[in-house]
Amino acid sequence: MAISRNAERLGSHVLSCYVYLLASRRHGTLYVGVTNDLIRRVYEHKSKAVPGFTSRYGVDRLVWYEGYDDPISAITREKEIKKWRRDWKINLIERDNPDWLDYYPAICG
Repeated sequence: MAISRNAERLGSHVLSCYVYLLASRRHGTLYVGVTNDLIRRVYEHKSKAVPGFTSRYGVDRLVWYEGYDDPISAITREKEIKKWRRDWKINLIERDNPDWLDYYPAICG
């Protein structure tokens, strides 16, 4: 079961996994990931704690995420989105975040 960003913000549900999209900038390089701790994982991307794609290309802006009750559903969704065309991913981001704002400060506070 996917929980939207807005429902999660209300604190109405405890989630165990997240699928997320990072961007380097508006319409920039994209990265799709899955984690059980969204704040920690985005912090790792921002601080370039783990060498790899996101640190190499400066991809650290949290522009979209969904929460899931179970890891299997989250991993399935991540794999599905990874297969999508780039324009589908952009549409997914812009549906809820047309200005490509970084959600990281909001989820930390």
